[in-house]
This record gives sequence, structure tokens and C-alpha cells, in this order.
Amino acid sequence: MSGTENEIQIRVKIPPFYSFLARPMRYKSIHGGRGAARSWSVGRVLIAKASSQKLRILCAREFQSSIKESVHQLLTDQIIACGLSSFYTVTRDSIKSTCGSEFLFKGLRHNPLEIKSLEGIDICWVEEAQSVSKESWDVLIPTIRKDNSEIWLSWNTGMETDATYQVFVVNKPPDCISVKATWRDNPYFPEVLERERLHCLAVDPDAHDHIWEGNLLKVSEAAIFRNKFEELEFDTPRDVKLHYGADWGFSNDPTVIIRSFILKDGEFDDLYIDYADGGVGIEINEIPQLFDSIPGSRDHEIKADSARPETISYVANEGFPVVSCKKWNGSVQDGVSHLKAFRKIYIHPRCNRDVITEFQHYSYKKDRSSGNILPVIVDAFNHYIDALRYSLEDRITSTEIDWLKVVA
Repeated sequence: MSGTENEIQIRVKIPPFYSFLARPMRYKSIHGGRGAARSWSVGRVLIAKASSQKLRILCAREFQSSIKESVHQLLTDQIIACGLSSFYTVTRDSIKSTCGSEFLFKGLRHNPLEIKSLEGIDICWVEEAQSVSKESWDVLIPTIRKDNSEIWLSWNTGMETDATYQVFVVNKPPDCISVKATWRDNPYFPEVLERERLHCLAVDPDAHDHIWEGNLLKVSEAAIFRNKFEELEFDTPRDVKLHYGADWGFSNDPTVIIRSFILKDGEFDDLYIDYADGGVGIEINEIPQLFDSIPGSRDHEIKADSARPETISYVANEGFPVVSCKKWNGSVQDGVSHLKAFRKIYIHPRCNRDVITEFQHYSYKKDRSSGNILPVIVDAFNHYIDALRYSLEDRITSTEIDWLKVVA
């Protein structure tokens, strides 16, 4: 290649749609739907650039209380996948290249002074940018002030009122490319996601329009938890009772585990979901690793879907106190009613993003001809919510028994 003898040209494979990432530009914003390969495409381009020239790259997100919540693992995986391990030194909380590049990882919401003090940033990559507040953008943008510095954004389309949508789509700044990417732009779109997409399209076309096509989220009147939940960073009290629940994957459904606790505020109860994780395609021998990602999962009873006794037996033999949940006629409706009775449900941002997606889209059926909302719950977007119901079954059951005593 042309250039000095010390320069190295690194090539990585990305979808052609993302070729614009190689062009100099102040802002590069990519939003849209699931399965578009945004994050790993951005990650690959950044590690290629950082392998061949000295760069200081800030990887930021609105909420980050630990390195685990950053894109550190994603970048590490892509370094290995692209065969660039010899160019990098990766430690628990840092990534540095042999040519002097450095990746930094920061949360924006609670570190404004630390962000303001950063110097010499060449590229700032903001992942899950839909969650970034106007206040955080007001701090971050003027901080990235080095000559020819760039700000890259990858994000799932949220609501029209979101600060990121307003700043980078509605009122797009100069020297900015702002594009929408969907699964159609990913030539490596996997078959397992295609099955998920088609299932979503069949059961809830409106949700498919938002999740997979990347169009704006419109909160439906049929949404069961409309105005009931909120993403919030919080600390878990030491002396609180913890509730654990799990749901097993079937075919294209994810295996998930969730942890929550309840706090009373006067006469009201609030539910806090502080940990949740899962994924599609998790083999039975991989479940222990998933469960171990949730603190205390080996020390507290885990209520799990009773439909898979062989899975419960296996996981129990691996050292987890997992037991079958109880099911009765109307248990789903009873559980949903119990969850709706909380004043508010708070979801910690470190939880798997699918928790928020489920609470956004879990809904009642609509009559196709009249548009009326029916008292029937759509069997979709319910894996974390089901696990949450299982974890609280003792409260739900006791509530039902108390009611029966009153009636009697």
C-alpha cells in the first residue's frame, strides 16, 4: 500500500452498507432495527483503524457501572474473529494496540466531570445511543473537540421524543451522515434471527414494525404495561428479599433468568429488576454459565418454568436451587394483574435490553376488524415477564388465597 514503511493496512469484512464508516465525517449515526449488524460493523472498523494508526477511542454509553456493561467484550470478540489478536493487548478493563491506540470505556449519566476532563479523543463511539439524554449530549459533544475528531452512534430507534432522535435525525447537525439500517442491510443475517423476525411479524405486526424495521416506537393502547415501567439506575439494598425466576428456551425462544426485589414507599410497593440476562440458542450445558452471571443465583431459590423438568433437574444438579413453578387456570392473568398492581416497575440499564423490549410490547390482542382491545394476552414478548411472574408466585398465590378467604 502507499504511505510510510511503518504503516500497515488492515482489512476487515463488514456489510457493504457500512462502507461510509471509512469516510471522514464529524458525525456518523446509525439507527434502525434488530439484526442490522450495526454494533459489530462499527466495532470491526474501529479495531481495523486502531491497528494501523494511533488513535484514542472513547466507547461511551449512557449507563455503565462496570466494564461488563460496555462494548469491551464485543471489541475483544471482534479482535479475535478478525484475526487481529497479535495487534492487541486486552486486559480486564482496557484494550491497547501495538501501534499505541487505546480504547476507553465510560458511562455518561453519572460521570459528567470525568467526561469533560477527557482530552485528545479521536473517535467517540456511543453505543445504545437511544438512551442518551439531552444533558449528556450537551456535555459530550463539546468534549470531543480534537481536530478532525468524530462521534459515531449506533442505536435502536426509540420514540420520536428521544433526545438522540431529535438531535441526529430531526435536527441533523452539519457534517453528519444519519442512516437507518435494518436486517435487510445485513447479508450475514442468521437463520435463527429470521425465524424470530417471522414469528414477531405473525403475532404482532406493529411490534415488528418497530423492532425489526426500525421505525419509531408508538405506545399502543393495548400495551399491558403502558406507563408502568421505567429504566432507572439504582443500588440494591443489602437486606432486601431477592426473587429469582427463569424461563427455558423452546426452538427460537430465549432461555432467561431474572432477579428482582420489592420496596415499599408509604402505602405503595415498587418492583425493581436489578439483573436479567438470557439469549436464544443457549444449550443446556451453557445454562450454568448464564445463571452464574446473576449474583446470588446459587444461594437463592429460582422458580422456573415447570414445562421442562429435565432441564430443571440438570440445572439443579449443577448446584442451583431451581424448582418448578406452580401453574393454575388463569395463572398468567393473575400474575400480570399482580405486576400491574405495583406502582412502578424499575428496570436497571445493565439488564438485557430485551427486558425493556418486552415491557414495551407485551400487549392484549386487538380485534382486526373493529380495532377493539380484547381481554386476551398475546403470547409474545413474555419470556422475561414470565420468569418474573414465576419468581413472585408465592406473593401471587398468597394474594389469591387471601382473596378467597375474604369471599368465603
